[in-house]
Amino acid sequence: MTELKIGVIGIPGKWSTEVLADALEERTGFRCVVDMAEVALDLETRSLMAGEQNLCKLDGLVIKKISQEYSPATLDRLEILRLAENAGVRIFSKPASILGLVNRLSCTVTLSNAGVPMPATCVTECEKDALAAVKRFGSAVFKPLYSTKARGMTLMDASIGEDALSKKIAAFKSDNPVMYLQKKVDLSGRDLGMVFLGGTYLGTYARVAQTDSWNTTILHGGKYAPYDPEQDLIDLAHKAQAPFGLDFTTVDVGLTEDGPIIFEVSAFGGFKGALEGASIDAASLYSDHVIARLSS
Repeated sequence: MTELKIGVIGIPGKWSTEVLADALEERTGFRCVVDMAEVALDLETRSLMAGEQNLCKLDGLVIKKISQEYSPATLDRLEILRLAENAGVRIFSKPASILGLVNRLSCTVTLSNAGVPMPATCVTECEKDALAAVKRFGSAVFKPLYSTKARGMTLMDASIGEDALSKKIAAFKSDNPVMYLQKKVDLSGRDLGMVFLGGTYLGTYARVAQTDSWNTTILHGGKYAPYDPEQDLIDLAHKAQAPFGLDFTTVDVGLTEDGPIIFEVSAFGGFKGALEGASIDAASLYSDHVIARLSS
């Protein structure tokens, strides 16, 4: 057992947060779960307080979940953590790395610039351009720039007619001034989560739809299942996560008739999918990874 003091930033009471805190406590004897909603930054004293605990005095922080739902405020929480980082606290993954992933558009541009295959994508503030893109694609998924687990996503199909489609687009734009839309692809009811720790591939699980929903997320009834990918698919997922420099992540991959595509790289990675779908104890492996880095 080490004497390292490592905090977990997450959602108190949530399984993935608590199981990571459990694993770190087992190895260090120290437990600290931090809800960023309860953190106060004081630049006069150069402190970052979570209750009585000054996060700037810890050896390390592991960001399991920065907020329950993504929003621009999520970026503010990451910026706050830079104070602890400047004080010498090692943060896993680094706030700068996560900042490039919380906003869907930022992640997409990085992946595209790296030459990673993705669904046909259009980003615009113009309703006419969005309408033209849906007509070109046939059907498209409109996605909020800040969301997880398909929350807020809307399927738009050109077959409903231009008037009805224009109204749906206008309704989406009322909450999403910058419209991000991707061509709907046929995944045959399955997509993949490919798990990486410190850039090293650990394994893959599938999310399999159990209903006629157009997406496979667990939130919409999908189930986890094992999957054994070919090496070229592992290489593609490795290429996708490499630009972000994350300590732990899951790469979301779709298998289409035209070849594999990357949907996104997760800012935090999915512990439950890794465990239930691929028998990977991510909490234990991640804890060992963090302790090894702090001890080196």
